[in-house]
Amino acid sequence: MTYAFDGAPIDGWAYTDVVDLARRTPSWLDALISAWSTYGLGVFAVLMVLAWWRARRTGSRAALLALAVPLLVVLAYAVNSVLKLLVREDRPCQSLHVVTLEACPAPGDWSFPSNHAVIAAAAAVALFLVSRRIGYVALVAAGAMAVSRVWVGAHYPHDVVAGFMVGALVASLTMIPLSRCPYALAHRLETTRLRPLLVASTATDRDTAPERTATPT
Repeated sequence: MTYAFDGAPIDGWAYTDVVDLARRTPSWLDALISAWSTYGLGVFAVLMVLAWWRARRTGSRAALLALAVPLLVVLAYAVNSVLKLLVREDRPCQSLHVVTLEACPAPGDWSFPSNHAVIAAAAAVALFLVSRRIGYVALVAAGAMAVSRVWVGAHYPHDVVAGFMVGALVASLTMIPLSRCPYALAHRLETTRLRPLLVASTATDRDTAPERTATPT
């Protein structure tokens, strides 16, 4: 028999309150929240592309930081996968035997921390360090994603809180050092085949200014 942790004593009461509320809510709202819970992560992919596209017009250093965002999200997901295997918490729908909007996952699909919350939080924090305007939108979307995972019955509240913290921590610990990337590294990469990814064709960013203004003697 595989040992599994029962998270119901922590905040199972809050989980059942949310699930009961979801059953009493108009079906159109449940459908909207369920759709966001299932497909909402795609919004973060769009925001990553938008942040990168705008960063190219700021300079190669900013674009390099934007390109790191999806890689850091993958790293956060990997860290969370390890935590899931260590904790091995059963899904709340298995422990509490309640009817939920989302089909109850099979045993062995561990609940703590929430993958969706981790991915959303990691993307939001990383994007905030690239562009505050896009980051604010991503942070609101990440909060909505965390709430939706409890609403559809996939996670306990502590699952999404922990997931949010893991994602934010991984993103902060990696993006902050990367944000101190020297201009020399970005400029060096700009002279390679990666240039189209780092600088817009019409950009006149400061990173490339020395190369353009230099004249042969």
